[in-house]
Amino acid sequence: MLSYQHIYHAGNPADLHKHALLAAMLERLTEKPKPLTYLETHSGRALYDLSSAEALKTGEAAAGVGALAGRLPADHPFVKVLTRVRADHGGTAYPGSPLIAAEMLREGDSLHLAELHPQEGAALQAAMGRRAKVHLQDGYEMAMSLCPPEPRRGLLMIDPSYEVKTEYVRIPDVVKKLHRAWNVGVLVIWYPILRDGRHAPMLRALEALDLPKVLRSEVGFPPVREGHGMIGSGMFVVNTPFGTEEEAARLAALFAEAT
Repeated sequence: MLSYQHIYHAGNPADLHKHALLAAMLERLTEKPKPLTYLETHSGRALYDLSSAEALKTGEAAAGVGALAGRLPADHPFVKVLTRVRADHGGTAYPGSPLIAAEMLREGDSLHLAELHPQEGAALQAAMGRRAKVHLQDGYEMAMSLCPPEPRRGLLMIDPSYEVKTEYVRIPDVVKKLHRAWNVGVLVIWYPILRDGRHAPMLRALEALDLPKVLRSEVGFPPVREGHGMIGSGMFVVNTPFGTEEEAARLAALFAEAT
């Protein structure tokens, strides 16, 4: 949706869940010397300043990275990326998933990032430079046009804003087509857990596809501000990398202890 800008929500509890689990999966995938491809359908600007007026307006990062990042071990891959990014860009910098991927992938790996919002797309290009191919187009169309990618090993992140309610209906069909085209790809779908449960039919539709090596990682947390409907974060993973289940359990415990 062209009105959505993630800077208002960067670093919130859902981001911490999403980015910690993503970093753990990328660490596992990069342990093998074979090259891989990272694709993302809704990339945002990749680099956020949590001291910006937009971030401070909602204050969501205080309940996320501000309160929870210190509970992760120092050698956690997300913590290592966050430390490097802040050394380069200042103590209030926050990496979105495209920058996490760029920091963790190696020479010979490929990054393809889609962003439809003109302002966010320009910021994404500025943040990534030559580290990734930025596609200023619909992310699902990019994914369908590139899958199976080269290199064939890899991970696709689907992370829409869900401001358009039809997104919940569209995603299972997209995932079905992508898996058919790229049956070895790790497909990762982030979704908000909302009070009204509107995400539930999408999950039932995804589970009905009978996809391989599925992991459903969910964490709960209090609303980050009064009237906010999101009370948790979910990740639905297809072809789950080995060891991700243990990381998901650790994150669930971390969130449970913090609430």
